[in-house]
Amino acid sequence: MRTNLNHHLTDQLTGVRNLGILAHVDAGKTTITERILYVTGATYKRGEVHDGTTVTDFDPQERDRGITIFAAAVSCAWDGHRINLIDTPGHVDFSDEVERSLRVLDGAIAVFDGVAGVEPQSESVWRQADRYGVPRIAFVNKLDRAGADLDTAVESIRERLRVVPLVVQLPIGREDGFTGVVDLLRMRSLIWTGGRDTPREGTVPDTLRQEAYRRRRLLEEAVAELHPIALEEFCAEPAISAQTLAVALRDLTRRGEGVPVLCGSAYRNRGIEPLLDAVTAYLPSPADVPAVRGTWDGAVRERAADPAAPFAALAFKVSATATGRLTYLRVYSGTIRRGDAVLEAGARRTERVGRILRVQADRHTEVDLAVAGDIVAVVGLKEVRTGATLCAPAEPLLLEPPSVADPVVSMAVEARRSTDTDRFASALARLAEEDPSLVVRTDPETGQTVLSGMGELHLEVAVEKIRRTHGLDVSAGRPQVAYRETVVRGVSGLLYRHVKQEGGAGQFAHVVLDVEPLDVTGGAAGFVFHSTVVGGRVPREYVRAVAAGCRDALVEGPLGGHPVTGLRVTLTDGATHAKDSSEMAFRTAGRLALREALRTGVMALLEPLVEVTVTVPDDAIGGVLGDLSARRGRVSGSAARAGTVVITATVPLAELFGYATRLRSRTQGRGTFTTRPSGYAPVPSTVSPGTPPR
Repeated sequence: MRTNLNHHLTDQLTGVRNLGILAHVDAGKTTITERILYVTGATYKRGEVHDGTTVTDFDPQERDRGITIFAAAVSCAWDGHRINLIDTPGHVDFSDEVERSLRVLDGAIAVFDGVAGVEPQSESVWRQADRYGVPRIAFVNKLDRAGADLDTAVESIRERLRVVPLVVQLPIGREDGFTGVVDLLRMRSLIWTGGRDTPREGTVPDTLRQEAYRRRRLLEEAVAELHPIALEEFCAEPAISAQTLAVALRDLTRRGEGVPVLCGSAYRNRGIEPLLDAVTAYLPSPADVPAVRGTWDGAVRERAADPAAPFAALAFKVSATATGRLTYLRVYSGTIRRGDAVLEAGARRTERVGRILRVQADRHTEVDLAVAGDIVAVVGLKEVRTGATLCAPAEPLLLEPPSVADPVVSMAVEARRSTDTDRFASALARLAEEDPSLVVRTDPETGQTVLSGMGELHLEVAVEKIRRTHGLDVSAGRPQVAYRETVVRGVSGLLYRHVKQEGGAGQFAHVVLDVEPLDVTGGAAGFVFHSTVVGGRVPREYVRAVAAGCRDALVEGPLGGHPVTGLRVTLTDGATHAKDSSEMAFRTAGRLALREALRTGVMALLEPLVEVTVTVPDDAIGGVLGDLSARRGRVSGSAARAGTVVITATVPLAELFGYATRLRSRTQGRGTFTTRPSGYAPVPSTVSPGTPPR
């Protein structure tokens, strides 16, 4: 019986699509999600972002601010397929939510504004998807807006994202007159008129027939250049058939060699049905993706998406709700049932699954089991953190967790009432548990609690969540950027002897270090350590201890106690003592030697930079440019677009606090701006002269 069930579940895998919706803020991700839920029958009413009635933006802060803050999962059915959909945030401060979602997705819909095309955060989330090899289709939204143009948006996709866009639709009408699309594969029209929720299918309008055939030919040529089967048919037949084109588009999408481009207007409910058809036709199922790879005790292991295989899953989100602690899982292999014991591979600790829930944003339906390919939430895991691997205790496997970016903004926080101190500490711990990109620490000098995150809005949302969820009155200081320190000019041959004798076994370690800068262009370059010691003068285990000591020294730099980055340390020589040398002695020597080298060398303070894209009316451009200059901004370009000017500049993050209010006042509320991280750069006049070696 169990074998028959597994065969049935395996067959169902091909009908599953795990995908996310990625885009710049305000490109229409949440509206598209709402329309997908409505069209598929998962909801009976279309929710609107401006009314605060959407399914996925269920958090009070999301509804108040009108933006997506937390990734939300929903499920629906279309044409015999089950679609597990994650609506991701578009604001740069919540890019870690996107990162965690992309780690567990098999495909994605990238949404672009029909007027703006590829915007800064669109490019950022696209690069995130590149890192995880997630296949994508593109949807050019808002074609009903003034100034919207499919060809311009497609060209921006080609130029800025460096991909091959394969346009499979032609819009019918422009701006307010946009009523439908021409399906270039099947050469048919799909028109939404008269308040219809479903399109009326027909022939290609006479006025567009010639243009449609021209674009169909361009699509055939582009596909034939990339796909051998399509090329063979292109050379042998007058035209490539719709079936061959569909197969070729599916292969190119899944290999990342081409991106099908569709278009529509989600707000007006136009273009959603063909978008869903493209999702099921071109994006992969869990059975189509390669077996997930992990490690255990140094050995690489693979797990295929098979319900009969040993269980393996990744926890990509943890959320505390009124009904309990939810751990969101992507099941990669095997089957999990209520009451099963699972091993958290990283901590090597066993926990038991209480309940398994199918998620619909903030609503849940209990199910008996979850299989490979499923995205579910489970109740009962008390200690599991985001990024943890859960697996069968008898078949352990450790999967690579999603990466977590270093925070760039910090603020001091405290409970206003001393009686709330314990509750406040507990609330901060829960907050950091749910969102790994939030870091809580205590300042060693002032004793203040410092909350660090990805941006000013990120911290505002976190503090407000403590106030609303836990009912605490919180005091927050002014945000401060997270500076770094780096080496401008290093030292060579710095000799350090660590000798300590206090009765009994002593400590002896002798190290010689070379310290030099690494290239930090585009961001913090990190730390590189290697050894050139020969002849066994420093045993291998002591070399590792020196490296660990050097990492200890990077926590606080000599300029202001900021983390140090962008340096290469080479252990060139050393000496040991037969009795008194130990790993502890060499770790201490490594730490103190590097501190001495940093004080001796020339250091510089690094500050985070952001690329700012400001959209302003023509008559306000002078004041905005002057303000950017006063904020130490470097303007890199500008472009006219539909009565406005789009200015791109690189500005120190510290200079952007309060910029939204200033921009509104200079543009009478008509100006907008977006940001994305742009690396680090030295702060002017903060280079230390260095001190002579002792």
